[in-house]
Amino acid sequence: MRTLTALFTAAALTFTAGLAQAKDVPVDQIPQLVKDGKIKPLEELNQIVMKLHPGATITDSELDNHFNGYEYEVELLDANKVEWDVDLNAATGEVLKNKKDD
Repeated sequence: MRTLTALFTAAALTFTAGLAQAKDVPVDQIPQLVKDGKIKPLEELNQIVMKLHPGATITDSELDNHFNGYEYEVELLDANKVEWDVDLNAATGEVLKNKKDD
């Protein structure tokens, strides 16, 4: 019985962890998501990020499909060479995370 309980628990944890993982959205799907109103245009999202860190340079960005919606994740390098991670709700532009990269 213990073995069965352990297996069930492991399976449940694996399933739950899988739900929490994000999936990268291919670049060619982004225009359709914008057209369908599911996300804001990336130019608009980049403007939000740049208002948080004027003069910074975007070094990397990606759009992820989370179980609860789309998230735009941006890495920046500011004028002082400090790296920042900024995450936005891609549908609303709400800032979800704005922190120095460790």
